[in-house]
Amino acid sequence: MQVFVLLFNARTENEGIHTLKVEGRDLVLMFESEEDATRYALLLEAQDFTNPTVERFDQAEIEEFCESGSYECKLVPEGTLAIPPETNVEETDWSPEGQPKEQPQPDQSGEFSETELDQMRRKLEGLL
Repeated sequence: MQVFVLLFNARTENEGIHTLKVEGRDLVLMFESEEDATRYALLLEAQDFTNPTVERFDQAEIEEFCESGSYECKLVPEGTLAIPPETNVEETDWSPEGQPKEQPQPDQSGEFSETELDQMRRKLEGLL
């Protein structure tokens, strides 16, 4: 089955895939419909996010990519109005300029602040 995902700097050495941070894990959205993926991309642009490109892939290819990179993936059924979270992460793991960013490290206590919990709640609500 063919799915659509959002890429940044598509077909370049600095290509990045759009993910959502959910409970500390990266989630790749796979859209069944190109139209739904395009709508989601436009909503991201409206939030001043880097302009994503909608690209078609085989679903198995994206699932394999996610498995190899410790990402999770979610199929967004055709006709589903997926809405990006109201807030974006303050610092991404990917840089439009091609400079890798350091991965944030979990805090020693293993607990989340109220702000982090609120952000996770909003992201999860955005998936529903």
